[in-house]
Amino acid sequence: MIQAAILTLSDKGSRGEREDKSGEVIRNMLKEIDATITAYEVIPDEKDLITKKLFEFAEKADLIVTTGGTGVGPRDVTPEATRAVIEKELPGFGEAMRTEGLKHTPRAMGSRAVAGIYKQTLIINLPGSPKGVAENLAVVLPVIPHTIGLIKGVVTECAKDREKHA
Repeated sequence: MIQAAILTLSDKGSRGEREDKSGEVIRNMLKEIDATITAYEVIPDEKDLITKKLFEFAEKADLIVTTGGTGVGPRDVTPEATRAVIEKELPGFGEAMRTEGLKHTPRAMGSRAVAGIYKQTLIINLPGSPKGVAENLAVVLPVIPHTIGLIKGVVTECAKDREKHA
């Protein structure tokens, strides 16, 4: 079973001025891969705070999914905070999510979402809107269990997985 954490980045959400609908979308979608939510928090768009929380959540989760702060606004710092934590970047996740997003809106090309690995935890940035979260997470969701298995060294047969998708 996958232990997952959800980190929502929102200045308004952290002040209680906005309901976190994106976090709820993530929670519901992660049920499809039998993930158990071990941590959840809504914090402001502050790079140092985000970095601290990613390190903290990595101690209790195989997967951390963030939502918000991936755009080009002056307070959008989630990718920078994530890059400060991860040891290996997985550019294919961001590329796949942007490709899917472009099918729905040209604004997706402004997404700076990243994914990567810190120790044995997979960290994935998602956009802030519930619709964007659903579209982006749907693309990467099927590969999350396999990727976590590889990170932990419990999946060794990638060829069989490729045959299933051929």
